[in-house]
Amino acid sequence: MNEAFSKELIELAQKDLSVREKLASEGKLSGGYHPEMELVHRDNAQRLRQIIKEIGFPTISKVGVEGSDAAWLIIQHSISEPEFMKECLRMMMENRSNVSPANMAYLHDRIEVFQSRPQRYGTQLTAEGIQYPVEDKSKLNEMRLEMNLPAFSHEEINRIPNVESILEIDEKDTDYTVWRKNVGWIV
Repeated sequence: MNEAFSKELIELAQKDLSVREKLASEGKLSGGYHPEMELVHRDNAQRLRQIIKEIGFPTISKVGVEGSDAAWLIIQHSISEPEFMKECLRMMMENRSNVSPANMAYLHDRIEVFQSRPQRYGTQLTAEGIQYPVEDKSKLNEMRLEMNLPAFSHEEINRIPNVESILEIDEKDTDYTVWRKNVGWIV
């Protein structure tokens, strides 16, 4: 295991979370992507790219569980960089036996939701805290269990909006949709 990279990844993730906490306590996280938060995300993603060039994808065997989870957090928050997030998901899938299945599920769903597509594992919520639509409600718990995620109750599954409501959900936040188009999530 590479202790130095593990430590650095954990420090980068902690910086992300501390800036997020500071901005949230100041009431600055609502109303769009805060420039300070975006800068942290972009800087972290750039450093992660360099680490990947040096050691490949930071799997559990390379940087430990905590280091690999920190790398995932950096990827999950690099929302201004669609191609980077997609490439990291591809690398995670290639190394699926050496990364957290739950992390892979969260990243997969986040990418799908940013592209206005239904998620597979039910990990993403709308800004209002409503479950974003899923591909197949009848197989949702089966898919979640495969990724080491807890099952939803029958009531929770019934509350998930139908796939047809994706456009409705997206239309409620036009600034978010414009941002996703500008960044390249929606073509």
